[in-house]
Amino acid sequence: MAVARALVIGLDPAKIHGWDPEPVQAAIARGQARFDDHDIEADWCLVALDENPEGKIVEALTRKDYACVVIGGGIRKHEPLLEFFEKVVNLVRQHAPDAAIAFNSSPEDCADAALRWLR
Repeated sequence: MAVARALVIGLDPAKIHGWDPEPVQAAIARGQARFDDHDIEADWCLVALDENPEGKIVEALTRKDYACVVIGGGIRKHEPLLEFFEKVVNLVRQHAPDAAIAFNSSPEDCADAALRWLR
């Protein structure tokens, strides 16, 4: 049986100025463990807005075939990033057209978001 594969796209907490990244990094680690608990291979594409995020996302999307792409709340919920969120959704549609698109509410529930579409 093929292993389910998911990609999580989010903001890199270590590259957000004026922000303590440790709580988010710990939540990401817990979220990764949840993927492992469900035998889902998960890759993380964490981007900085000032470092060609679209290019990094395209590179991640085309590296492997993903059954599901989870777009994080840091991109989706922050209103000033609405245009970037639209770009991310359309990059997924263009470069991983067979992948389901899911949305999480925190880094810890990325696996749950993916499972809604993988099972």
